[in-house]
Amino acid sequence: MAAANYLRSEDQFLCSICLDVFTDPVSTSCGHNFCKNCITEHWNTSDRCLCPMCKKVFNTRPELHVNTFISEMVVQFRQSAQQKTSSSSSEQQVSKPGEVPCDVCTGTKLNALKSCLVCLASYCETHLEPHLTMSGLKRHQLIDPVENLEGRMCTKYDKPLELFCKTDQTCVCMLCHVVDHKMHDVVPLKEEYEGKKAKLGKTEAEIQQMIQKRRLKIQEIKHSVDLSEEDADREIAEGVQVFTALKESVERGQANLIDTIKEKQRATEKQAEAFIKELEQEITELTKRRTEVEQLSRSEDHLHLLQSVQSLKAAPPTKDWTEVSVRPSSYEGTVRRAVAQLEETLSKEMKKLVAEAELKRIQQYAVDVTLDLDTAHCDLILSDDGKQVNDSDVRKNVPDNPKRFSNWACVLGKQSCSSGRFYFEVQVKGKTKWALGVVKESINRKGVIPLNPHYSYWTIMLRNVNEFKAFDVLPVSLSLKSRPQKVGVFVDYEEGLVSFYNVDAAALIYSFTGCCFTEKLFPYFCPALNDGGKNSAPLIISPVNQAE
Repeated sequence: MAAANYLRSEDQFLCSICLDVFTDPVSTSCGHNFCKNCITEHWNTSDRCLCPMCKKVFNTRPELHVNTFISEMVVQFRQSAQQKTSSSSSEQQVSKPGEVPCDVCTGTKLNALKSCLVCLASYCETHLEPHLTMSGLKRHQLIDPVENLEGRMCTKYDKPLELFCKTDQTCVCMLCHVVDHKMHDVVPLKEEYEGKKAKLGKTEAEIQQMIQKRRLKIQEIKHSVDLSEEDADREIAEGVQVFTALKESVERGQANLIDTIKEKQRATEKQAEAFIKELEQEITELTKRRTEVEQLSRSEDHLHLLQSVQSLKAAPPTKDWTEVSVRPSSYEGTVRRAVAQLEETLSKEMKKLVAEAELKRIQQYAVDVTLDLDTAHCDLILSDDGKQVNDSDVRKNVPDNPKRFSNWACVLGKQSCSSGRFYFEVQVKGKTKWALGVVKESINRKGVIPLNPHYSYWTIMLRNVNEFKAFDVLPVSLSLKSRPQKVGVFVDYEEGLVSFYNVDAAALIYSFTGCCFTEKLFPYFCPALNDGGKNSAPLIISPVNQAE
């Protein structure tokens, strides 16, 4: 077909038999128009002579004459249609490789706008018009343009594939359903399409969710790399600081060694200079006496010589230099002693620097801890800001609840740790007794419970003024070089580590290792009994100083 881009009112110029613009239009007595050849061939192949449109029967075949009026109108219409087609073709896109071309266009192929599953052809905007305007063609099924429309036909029965056999999971035609798939579960293609489309939509959503999860995982991994890089930079900086300090210690040791050796050399030189000066003085005196003796011995006057000898000065006192000597300074063992002293200094310095770096590193995990009033023993007094606690020696009337300690004068922090790292500091200055640490959420709070890991307590304690203990499976006595004024408590949940630090001395007090944590951990504070005012100082949760 070569239809023009006509309006809906122009379908009067189309032959209802060939569906194309009239060629030699003729009119029947019933008022319908056809191409002369189309109506003649139609009557030649029919038993009866009737109108294809209204079905009126003609007893005798009508004599057909070209309708000159309609013929002239058709000529004008063709000219107008050609102009519209030319204009429309310039506006429409020419089909490119990989695109579906119009099957009707001759010469330059335009892009197809739709494909017809009945005609098995694809149409551009111009040639699609009959399917949008003519009642007979409107019933045809149009889809987005596709290639290989023949592939939508059943190869066995040459019928459109309109059904889907769910039993065999294949597309079939109506005859396939009746002949080959009669007892199978067969549904319209549209029904299966909608079901499959819904499934694909669900699958797409699931895939999108999987993609999103993986993108989030990528972000998580990149964030971990960034954190690792920050940790690496911080460790490098701390390492450089430690080794710079150690290098300075070595340089000081070297300078001290050189000074020691030079001082010994200076002492030797000073002793030698003193001996030389004394010897030179004796030489001067002896030279003068030798001159006098020499002059007197040359005298020829007997009386004068004898008289002068009597008056000759006595010889000046001299020192017996036989045993006097300057021994070279002995440097044996000087370097060894200097190195030994340097080793001891470096060991102390290194432990101190490493401890300071380690403490600084874990202080970055500081948590702002406050005391939980609901867990506090009835003897305890908590500050309004939840940062201080001490024992009052007076039992208060407070409501009982499962969280409150009934025997030990202790209290928990509100904040907990169930993963990662956790750190806080407590001032213990002025106290004679105290206990600090962490506990599991499920601990028994209503009786006398041993403070050790078996009962989910990881604590250290000061008792009897200077007696420090770590309550491990078996109590461990702690020998501390200095009494801590502030204690840092650090937890690494995944590593199963609980460590205590003397903050001011940057020294490790004790570590519980190999712990197995399966639930929340809470900070534990026990200010111990007031002891008549001797232990009235409070435990104070201190802000962590993370300054460089």
